[in-house]
Parts: sequence; C-alpha cells; structure tokens
Amino acid sequence: MNSFMQTLALLELSVTCAVVCIWVLQKFSPNSFPFAAKVFFVLLIGNILFWPMGMDLPLAAYVRGVTGDLSIVLTLLLWSSLLPSGKPTPIAFQFVVAIIALCFYPLALGLGMTDPYAWGYGSIAFLVGVLFFALVCGLENWSKGVWIIAIAIIAWAAHWHESANLWDYLLDPFLAIWALLALVGALYRRRRDKARSGYLFRPG
Repeated sequence: MNSFMQTLALLELSVTCAVVCIWVLQKFSPNSFPFAAKVFFVLLIGNILFWPMGMDLPLAAYVRGVTGDLSIVLTLLLWSSLLPSGKPTPIAFQFVVAIIALCFYPLALGLGMTDPYAWGYGSIAFLVGVLFFALVCGLENWSKGVWIIAIAIIAWAAHWHESANLWDYLLDPFLAIWALLALVGALYRRRRDKARSGYLFRPG
C-alpha cells in the first residue's frame, strides 16, 4: 500500500511539474496554446518526469526530494490554470493566503507561544474555520475555490499524502510565495495605473 501511495505521489508531482513547464512556455509565447496542445504536452512532459528513463529514480523523485509534497490547494490551482475557462484567482484569496502565511510560518517556527501547526492534527475549530473560508469563497461567487478547499479536506481525511496534518494539504511555502508575489504585483499595477491616470488628467 505504501508503494502504491508513493507511486501516486510521484504521478501527481510529475503532472504538476509538467503543468508548470507549460505555464512557463505560455508566458514566453505571444499566442495562447490550444487546450488540446496543453494536454498533449502535459502528458509528454509528465511521462518523461515519471519514468526512470535509465536512471535510478525518475526525475520527479528528485524534485520531490527537494520540494516534498505540494499542498493540494496549490496543485489544483496549477492544474486548473490549463482549463479553457480558467479565470484568474481573486486578489482577495491571494491577500488572505499571504496574511495567513505571514502569521503562520513565524509562529510555526517557534516565534511566540502559539503553534498553529498543531491545529492541523484534528482540531475541530480549525476545520470549522477552513469550512467557513470555503463558504466565503462560495458567497463571493468563486466556486472553484470551494471545490479546491473541499478536495483538500477530502484528501486530508483519506491520508492522500504522507502527512496527517491538514495544514500540509492547504498551504505550502510555494503557495505562500506565489500569493505574496501576486499581491505585490497587483498593488504595483494598481499604483502604476493610478499614477498614469493622474498624469493623463493633470491640468495643462
């Protein structure tokens, strides 16, 4: 059973790495890739990463040795970015993730008397808080966020990854860095647009 779960984890990470490669290629391409092309390249790159290809371990295993298991939330956000109808992640979600990360990691690393990481081991209050956050996503008409959080909770309940802590299914350093950079970028663009607007409408 453990071997089966390890294989699934490598398969998941192989697909995720392939999606990241497609995302990077898309950033440097002037035209958007068709959905069929994205699926083809994900399958191609994913297979290259998943099979050993003459090495002791597949490439995905070496990546996993560095990154560990990514959170389900980040994994699903990446996978869903390939969908034709994929909408940008709301800035409010990025803001909440950034604030949580800024509070969570220092406390989890020993700064202060509270250890929020311990809440992930079956705390009912923490689980209710996560469900409430999913409800807010639904009320804000971001149904994808509801599904992502719901799947993360289901994966935690089913022990999909090695960790038994709910935090590891909801948050990871890469998701935190993405949220912080996205938030800084959004604030910069807003300030730039405001400055341009002020310049355009300046008297004279």
